[in-house]
Amino acid sequence: MTQKIARFFEEQRPQTPCLVIDLDVVEQNYNDLHDALPDARIFYAVKANPAAEILSLLARLGSAFDCASVPEIQMALAAGATPDRISFGNTIKKESDVRRAFELGVRLFAFDSEPELEKIERAAPGARVFCRILTSGEGAEWPLSRKFGCDLPMARELLLKARDMNVQPYGVSFHVGSQQKDLMQWDHAIFQVAQLFRELEVLGVDLGMINLGGGFPTRYRTDVPECTAYGQAIFDSLRTHFGNHLPETIVEPGRGMVGSAGIIESEVVLVSRKSAEDPKRWVYLDIGKFGGLAETMDEAIQYPIEVLGDEQDEDREAVILAGPTCDSADVLYERADYKMPMGLKSGDRVRIHATGAYTTTYSAVCFNGFEPLKHYCI
Repeated sequence: MTQKIARFFEEQRPQTPCLVIDLDVVEQNYNDLHDALPDARIFYAVKANPAAEILSLLARLGSAFDCASVPEIQMALAAGATPDRISFGNTIKKESDVRRAFELGVRLFAFDSEPELEKIERAAPGARVFCRILTSGEGAEWPLSRKFGCDLPMARELLLKARDMNVQPYGVSFHVGSQQKDLMQWDHAIFQVAQLFRELEVLGVDLGMINLGGGFPTRYRTDVPECTAYGQAIFDSLRTHFGNHLPETIVEPGRGMVGSAGIIESEVVLVSRKSAEDPKRWVYLDIGKFGGLAETMDEAIQYPIEVLGDEQDEDREAVILAGPTCDSADVLYERADYKMPMGLKSGDRVRIHATGAYTTTYSAVCFNGFEPLKHYCI
């Protein structure tokens, strides 16, 4: 935890649950990625955390923005981005939203199917388009499903079709899975994209851009490779598979940009057991899956959790962590190894680290009457 965040909690004593973001950490993460991949354009994934303060900071630093909806596009524009620094990266868009984005000046659109490509031609004639391909997602703590992307043969046919339409076939994108720790996953995908570039070049389609997506991780309970390691692995792979004819390169960090910048403070609502023989206590917090911790689904993302005032020599015991709502699915960690002090009681506070990404945006509006997660950017 940074000194700024510690001082904020000490001086402001905000009502829980709340998220506090240190903007200095966001800026450092941006600079680290820019240094690691100096030739790549950074398109921040707005969905990770669309706080106005974060978007304005990144716009000032020169970031572009990967947007999934018209409201996200409008937020990026309001933060100071120009339309040429915005990509409409969602492959599932209403035609009316494509048209509205085009009216706002956006000229870069993703697709992964023929009907989506036809929508873009009708609603955004002349726009640049890039096709998203499927990847395995191996090595990712939050693997992506087959919802987005198409296989290589289909991508080839779609980009050939785009050549003969009123759009500009511009490039190919992929996503290796969120919280990706296996550096080689980018190499596997870049190899496939390079093959596709060469096949299409022979057929008269000269693509100019490769979108490497996101996947850059945040450290949770285990170490992750340094940003420089990702940069070197990606640069080496591009050189290996594209030689001296490197395409324009785009990256779309979300978690890796803001995850480490945030901490959630939460109050313990209840500590109980289900029977006298129950080996684990249940610890209920005032935040759960529906309050911003949706990525605990299947216990995929395991956040570091600190108990305030915890004496390290105090006896500790395994616990099950759950949220406050009336939904039985609102259990955060039941299998994962979390231990908390034996003296833990209602009213104690905990801090959930590395929660700057995918928390406020996953917070339900009013489930069970609980307010959305409050956040402060400092």
